[in-house]
Amino acid sequence: MSKFTSFTYQHDQLFAESASLIEIAKEFGTPCYVYSRAALMAAYQEFHRAFAGRDHLICYAVKANSNLAILNILARLGSGFDIVSGGELQRVLKAGGDPQKIVFSGVGKNQDEMRAALTAGILCFNVESEMELLNLNQLAKEMNTIAPVSLRVNPDVDAKTHPYISTGLKENKFGIPMAEAERIYHTAAHELTHVRITGLDCHIGSQLTEIDPFIEASSKMLALLDRLENQGIHIEHLDLGGGLGIRYHQESPPPIEDYVTALCSRVGQRKQRILIEPGRSLVGNTGLLLTRVEYLKHAPHRNFAIVDAAMNDLMRPALYDAYHEILPVVKKSGGVNTYQVVGPVCETGDFLGHDRQLSLTQDDLLAVMSTGAYGMSMSSNYNTRPRAAEIMVDGHAIHLIRARETIEQLIAPEKILD
Repeated sequence: MSKFTSFTYQHDQLFAESASLIEIAKEFGTPCYVYSRAALMAAYQEFHRAFAGRDHLICYAVKANSNLAILNILARLGSGFDIVSGGELQRVLKAGGDPQKIVFSGVGKNQDEMRAALTAGILCFNVESEMELLNLNQLAKEMNTIAPVSLRVNPDVDAKTHPYISTGLKENKFGIPMAEAERIYHTAAHELTHVRITGLDCHIGSQLTEIDPFIEASSKMLALLDRLENQGIHIEHLDLGGGLGIRYHQESPPPIEDYVTALCSRVGQRKQRILIEPGRSLVGNTGLLLTRVEYLKHAPHRNFAIVDAAMNDLMRPALYDAYHEILPVVKKSGGVNTYQVVGPVCETGDFLGHDRQLSLTQDDLLAVMSTGAYGMSMSSNYNTRPRAAEIMVDGHAIHLIRARETIEQLIAPEKILD
């Protein structure tokens, strides 16, 4: 089955569900992000069904794509949320998310963020250092409340992914070393009066394409869980993180059902609720970046297709040398060349794809695929470029879910000295 189930060709023209990308470009301009509601809902339901009635909570990793419409769709499906900032907390609440389904991760939570999360009444803080735990206890005491906590434990497992998105090795900044976890749990349980232990958490990285690292990490976490339970420290939920990869090019990530079944099998008969934090695997293949060819430049050694999307719109190729499939919105025969697909930003690193076989003319539309995750959420205004519009397709219906920024909006907060 195609990884792009909601993006298909009809008479050689690429559609999002039943909506023409040509018509979307005419109405909203380019570059723009286009998402499929059906694909988003199908991905969530696939995770949900895989648990087969087992007590669980799917906490969508908001950093992957934080548009309010996407958060709202997931909230209405019953999703929880994994946040890493006070801003993401506000987004989830504004989108109708249930505070009791929010877990707060991140190594650098400040006091204002902690205070807002305590006021909202979130499910759990995933605490990533002993100092954070002490600060949270003190703040909760000042607010006359109890902070629910789990410790994010670093299991020192190689996720076999890009080093920038590997988070579970001992040299990474994330989590509490396994060797220190029991001691810190005892401190939380017996010495700190304004925190309550609710869970145990780990997350080893993103874009994982094998099950073995997940199993290795969960095995270490379950051994720790059993030791804590034997010492009288009760754990209500086991948060096994996220990180399941998607297929961008030639990767072969395990199916969602296989991934969830493997985790549940490893947990076995233990009664703890299972939490997972999928991000990319929920939204990655639900979106594309629609862009237009501005110029074709045929140099002696390379051919360039200069498009109106750039590294500020989609950072992943420049940051990770990541591959995204690039499809013509209208299929054409003949005249195929090898193109470097590049943007207008003043950086040699501004590219969307290298050595792509395409038949192109000026003003052609291209679809950069698998950009539902870490596309818009990592975009910037570099070169004073307004960020792209975002569109949600629902069958034939086309919804603008984020208007394109204007130059006036970008410079409005700035002041010239008297």
